[in-house]
Amino acid sequence: MKNMTYDVIVIGGGPAGLSGAVALGRALRSVLVIDSGAPRNAPAEGIHNFLTRDGMRPAEFLGAGREEVRRYGGTILDGEVVAARGNQESGFDVELKDGSEHHAKRLLVTTGLHDRLPDIPGLAEQWGHTVLHCPYCHGYEVRGRSIGVIAVNERASEQARLWKQWSPDVQIIPGERIAAVEPKGVRLVDGTFVARDALVIAARVTARANFLVTLGLEAAEHPSGAGTHVPSADPTGRSAVPGVWLAGNVTEPMAQVISSAAAGLQAGAMINVDLIVD
Repeated sequence: MKNMTYDVIVIGGGPAGLSGAVALGRALRSVLVIDSGAPRNAPAEGIHNFLTRDGMRPAEFLGAGREEVRRYGGTILDGEVVAARGNQESGFDVELKDGSEHHAKRLLVTTGLHDRLPDIPGLAEQWGHTVLHCPYCHGYEVRGRSIGVIAVNERASEQARLWKQWSPDVQIIPGERIAAVEPKGVRLVDGTFVARDALVIAARVTARANFLVTLGLEAAEHPSGAGTHVPSADPTGRSAVPGVWLAGNVTEPMAQVISSAAAGLQAGAMINVDLIVD
């Protein structure tokens, strides 16, 4: 494996990366998927808005995706990429945390993003369970119930208006007044307990892209103000560096599972065309 030059190395094994790898495998391309094993949606009970896969557990979804990649000749490697170097003419070298290196003609980056949660005791433990962020992902499951919007930035009022589509009982709770998040609500600094069936927070997101700096790609502020992303140069996911494509949350923080998978498919198809032209 170490001495092999792959057609494509996919960095990130989520919906976008696995979908791109399947498309490339079906195009008879040699593909290596490198995944760090830290999916953003791991705490969630199930994925939603994915036709025929509604409610499937994230781990089950990724497991099925990995099997599809292998079915079409792809290789899955567990590891964390720390640097990527090279160019379209000579190819790209990808360095892993364990010191190993792998080589490919093209790169597809699908590493996703981090949710930067505020330092409120108990919040991280409830993240993805009673603490939610996306009404399209979780709103139906808490419809009609009491919802608390934890205000940590200017997006809180926008969130409150949005979540009122799913429940008339939406309350904004200033983050600086919260001492701790508990399973059924929040404990305020004065000791008062505010009971809520679910909590919502618009956490800032950060693209998982530090390893791209060695290629000349850096994260920038997303136009939505939600956090950072790595901008793509065109709608197909082509980056500013020739030979490197982007798909999923690393470039579009608002993408859900199904749209990330679609973006991975499109990027994989365009990489195949790029290799044919080359």
